Amino acid sequence: MEHSFLIKILLMLVIAIVSIALFRRAGLPAILAYLVTGVISGPSMFNWFSQQQIHSVAELGVVLLMFSLGLEFSLPRLWAMRRTVFGLGSAQVFVTLVLTMCISMLMGMDLNEAIVVGAVVALSSTAIVLKLLNERGWLRRRHGELSVSVLLFQDLAVVPLLILMPLLASDSEVLSWHQILWAIGEGLLAFIALMAFGKWALPKLFDEVARSRSNELFVLSTLVVALVTGAFTQWIGLSMALGAFMAGMLLGESQYKRQLEADIRPFRDLLMGLFFISIGMLLDFSLVITFWWQVLLLVVAVILAKALIVFGLLRAAKESFRTSVSSAISLAQVGEFSFVVLALAVNYQLLEITLSTKLVMVAVLSMAVAPWLVKHSVDIACRLHGLKSSQQGESEPIPTIEHANDLVLILGYGRVGQTIARFMKIEAIPYLVLDLDPTRVSEARRAGEPVYFGDVAKRAILKQAQIKEAKLIVLTFDGARVLEEVLPLCRQLAPEAKILVRTRDDEGMEDLETAGASQVIPESLEGSLMLVSQVMYQCGVPLNRILKRLEYERRNHYQYLHGFFSGEETDFTLELLHAVALPKGAQVVGLTLADIPWEKLRVELRAVRRAGAEVENPDLDWLIRPGDILIILGKPRRIEKAEQFLLQG
Repeated sequence: MEHSFLIKILLMLVIAIVSIALFRRAGLPAILAYLVTGVISGPSMFNWFSQQQIHSVAELGVVLLMFSLGLEFSLPRLWAMRRTVFGLGSAQVFVTLVLTMCISMLMGMDLNEAIVVGAVVALSSTAIVLKLLNERGWLRRRHGELSVSVLLFQDLAVVPLLILMPLLASDSEVLSWHQILWAIGEGLLAFIALMAFGKWALPKLFDEVARSRSNELFVLSTLVVALVTGAFTQWIGLSMALGAFMAGMLLGESQYKRQLEADIRPFRDLLMGLFFISIGMLLDFSLVITFWWQVLLLVVAVILAKALIVFGLLRAAKESFRTSVSSAISLAQVGEFSFVVLALAVNYQLLEITLSTKLVMVAVLSMAVAPWLVKHSVDIACRLHGLKSSQQGESEPIPTIEHANDLVLILGYGRVGQTIARFMKIEAIPYLVLDLDPTRVSEARRAGEPVYFGDVAKRAILKQAQIKEAKLIVLTFDGARVLEEVLPLCRQLAPEAKILVRTRDDEGMEDLETAGASQVIPESLEGSLMLVSQVMYQCGVPLNRILKRLEYERRNHYQYLHGFFSGEETDFTLELLHAVALPKGAQVVGLTLADIPWEKLRVELRAVRRAGAEVENPDLDWLIRPGDILIILGKPRRIEKAEQFLLQG
């Protein structure tokens, strides 16, 4: 009996692996693969497991998902985006919820069913939308910022929905305001209790765990904290997911945030897979076949209705037509948290099986078309506005930079690219940078650097960057793409330009030179040469002799720098530059730079940017105004705390 059960689990996992591989190759999210696995394993086909058998384990996936969401819950970020989050986000959720409830009740549903349906339709897919916006470099565009704001509020709205579900399942036929207020009061008391206990106990607990230097103990402690807080909120009549969210929010401000997130991710992903498999088991394909036309009609209606609601709200807020359309299309699908609401509703017997099956199929199909809609949202907006679809949806238009035939084009804006750019800036040499990291590009642009998002393996991007007029092209990143795509394309478009290529070592130097590189600079070997030159200089060797020796080594491809034993040593203590934009409501607006405790924050102020002009090392009597951008230097954790202080105090 037990042996047979294990074989069924193994077969289910094999189906999941094959499904995920096929769906990923088709460009569809893995969530759909898990749902298909649930359909195949559940009552609709092989009937290996019942939905209830796997639900108890799958519920832990929801708990860990909410714990991870709490870790990502950033109060400074929420405060900086408060107008769009609580303005646009709350309006979208409220309007969608109310309209869906009204339509549902007109179709004969009772109040409880209408609330569940409204909650399911109101939520969008945070995972799909954020992933696609990030991949295409749209997070810092206006429609990307608006979409993120709405998604952030929707994630927050899940919390009251988790409180509401047990109430809807109570014996009373009509939900009274007394019950709602009592549940909210319970939630607030639980929140205060967990905050008070967590602020005192959790940092001490994880300090002790960290001192043990045991990865197993750290992972175990993380799981126990998430589950214990969940059990506490369930004990007082709320959901486990709510308690896990609170625990994650408490630990999200600690120095262990990144480690916690990394430790919890494998368990969360595995258990979330089981959760979506259990959702797939809810599907009854005999009902799907019977009501297929209703399902398709509902999918079209939901996508159009959500898009029209978001579009109308944005136009009322005086956003541009194209921004409104792009944001509306990006948010038109049903989200993964809708499955959480559906699972709770089915567990509490708030929905009939027919209705829940229809809603699951609507969510599945809307999420299946979501990647295509998000990717083409800008093109659709342009066409609806009467403009031709442009390739500029993938990168910001690059303006023409004035130069006297001495433009330096830097491809890649990592550590090396930024160092080169700073020296170019000091010597007043015109330069332009392309990079594929949207966060890095947005940070640099806010600091006033000529850095633009773009894939340097694309001919159109390089042409926009004036590559034909560049005197010097510097490739600062390493990898197979440099040799196979980027370098040959650069040489083809700029046959007269000098091309410098940075590599980690001298492996493949001849291939790079054959492909068109004017000079290859191996970073590790050049570092060794610089150290050798300093040693020789300190030992009294004449400078001319040192320079000749270095030039000889470079000319002979570093032939004396080979044959060493390799090792690996990594240091993640580098300091970073970070640009903090100060909106009107920021805490330090109206203060002078002298009023800010820089020594206590342990970061260094490098410059202030105002109205497009940058002032390096400003005087301490500088009065901070709304719209100022402070460029600070420090280690990542200190920068995070400093930004929180500058925005919130």
